[in-house]
Amino acid sequence: MLVVGVAACEWAGWPFLQRPLQLAMRKATGVQVDVGGSFRAHLFWRPGLQISHLRLGSAQGVNVPYLLDGQDVDLRWHWSDIWQWQRGHDVLRLRRLHAGTLQAYLSREADGRASWQLVPATRSGAVTRDTAGDLPRIGSLAVREGHVVIDDRPLQTRVVVELKGEAASATRQTGDSAMQSTMYGATATGTYRALPLKLQARSGAALPLLLDAADSDAPAQSVPLRVEGQLGETRLLFDGSAGALLGDWRMDGQLRLRGPSLARVGDPVGLTLPQTAPFDVAGRLSQAGGVWRLQVDSGVVGRSRLGGDFRYDTRVSPGLLTGRLAGPVLALADLGPAVGTPVRGQGEAPRPRPARVLPQRDFDLASLRAMNADLQVTIDELDLGTPALAPLRELRTHVRLDGGVLRLEELQAVVAGGQMSGTTQLDGRGELAQWNADLKFRAVDIAGWIRGLQADGSAPAQGSSGLKAQRRAAAQGGDQPVQSYLTGAMTADLQVQGRGRSTAAILGSLQGLARLSLRDGTISHLVTELAGLDLAQALGVLIRGDQPLPLRCARVELAVQNGVATPRVAVLDNRDSTVRVDGHIDLRDESLALRAVARPKDFSPLSLRTPVVVGGTLSQPVVGIEGGRLATRGVVAAVLAAIAAPAAALIPFIDPGGGEKSDPCAAPAPKGEAPAVAASPASR
Repeated sequence: MLVVGVAACEWAGWPFLQRPLQLAMRKATGVQVDVGGSFRAHLFWRPGLQISHLRLGSAQGVNVPYLLDGQDVDLRWHWSDIWQWQRGHDVLRLRRLHAGTLQAYLSREADGRASWQLVPATRSGAVTRDTAGDLPRIGSLAVREGHVVIDDRPLQTRVVVELKGEAASATRQTGDSAMQSTMYGATATGTYRALPLKLQARSGAALPLLLDAADSDAPAQSVPLRVEGQLGETRLLFDGSAGALLGDWRMDGQLRLRGPSLARVGDPVGLTLPQTAPFDVAGRLSQAGGVWRLQVDSGVVGRSRLGGDFRYDTRVSPGLLTGRLAGPVLALADLGPAVGTPVRGQGEAPRPRPARVLPQRDFDLASLRAMNADLQVTIDELDLGTPALAPLRELRTHVRLDGGVLRLEELQAVVAGGQMSGTTQLDGRGELAQWNADLKFRAVDIAGWIRGLQADGSAPAQGSSGLKAQRRAAAQGGDQPVQSYLTGAMTADLQVQGRGRSTAAILGSLQGLARLSLRDGTISHLVTELAGLDLAQALGVLIRGDQPLPLRCARVELAVQNGVATPRVAVLDNRDSTVRVDGHIDLRDESLALRAVARPKDFSPLSLRTPVVVGGTLSQPVVGIEGGRLATRGVVAAVLAAIAAPAAALIPFIDPGGGEKSDPCAAPAPKGEAPAVAASPASR
């Protein structure tokens, strides 16, 4: 009789349990629960409720009218899930929540209290723990119409979601009959992580889209999903399929993103991306098991053209980005905002020349600690962002970001027919970034790399036959005209380190050493004479034409201390003259104080032979001469003209020549040379 009675009650839906069940639900959840209208319950086999109206109150201390209010509600669960939840072993899991209409307020206060924190009396002491992951897990959620308000103060998020189901125009076949399908449309407006949000989505069905397969008896499914809209200044379009958005969700489809900077894309999801020029990225996006994958078919960032295959694993903390970045062109200027260099937008008028050249904007060091990365980079051409330098080619490097330390390992590239290699590191773990670099350049055609050295301002092909012919003719004493003011195969080593919050601060604290030398090189005869202010011979060169002179040696060694670069050795030597440079470059205030002294090796009837000085700043260099020595010669010339003959005035300007006999690149700098001073208005 007991079994028959229980079976009859189960068949009838236990109508007399409406009130007791309402009280039991209040006790279990710790919030107000109202069950109204028609009532039908099942306590065995597939436990559940079918009720006309269900209202679930909000947790205490959260200022919202209720957590959930639904009409025509179908609610199902497993008793084992309820038992686990009551003992604090898991979040609340429901197998099914279907409703005709549904309104919900998902609110979280700054102290972590949340409207969905359904805590039974036996666990009242747990209200202070973090509630970010306490949202109920629902295996199957389907509504005809919905209104959901999400207000999450810790995440600076407030979003209103409107959901509406509508009959689709097409039908799908089921056996011999046709069944009309239902499309769901949703809009989301508000702010997400303080960024304006406006999205529209259309889905083939809400039930499989929101299905959590782990908590549902139904098989895992994916349905068509299209999402388009705007998050902050970033516009997005996703067209593909998705499923299980309430659980271990998955998605796969075509994606297009456009915006002013890649960093704006990474901010909402905690992904560290560099500040860049405006971008437009198209590819395929997928997510399964907590691992995102983006296959970039077309990536445009400013003038850069990039592609790649990236994976971002959210299962580890911090997240890990792996994959490869490749492309035909990467313009360094497009990454300028990452180091503080502004990007001028299209149609924007050119800005006045800045007083400071070195980027001043502080690094976002916190973003370096937000994730880890392991990327292989392959770029065909790296545009250095200035017409003065030819691009690097075949750039290869391994990018590692681990615990706030960014390393470029195995760095190598082709530079004007030569090779560059080395490593760099930026350590962002402290308050000040620590940067160091160890770079090597071998057999670099200096004229092919530094375009400003070309006599006609053009950019010759790397290793061009014209420059080779110029060197050959100079070595053989021919009359090959000058194509480049300076040529040669450059070898250089750079070992420096610095610290600071910006690029300018790091360079202003730089310590280290830089060495550079040229071999098989030439220098313009006219430039050599002008460096020594040899007017007579410079005039002769102009008349017969400029020709290259073979370089005996060319060597520069800079010692850098506290941001001040001082030449230990800086010399160019050819058969006509030896040119030495001393002084310093102060990277702290970007000031210049350099002096070039030429020592002719041959006789000249008219030579001013006065050092050339370079002062001013990096943004506004000033070139002049040391007026004191020239004034002294002028006084002597005037005295000789007065006491002897006018022709005697030329005697102080006659240079008998006689340069250094030993190798100037190996010998120490001559003693007695005055220290370099910045060019002043009186000395120019």
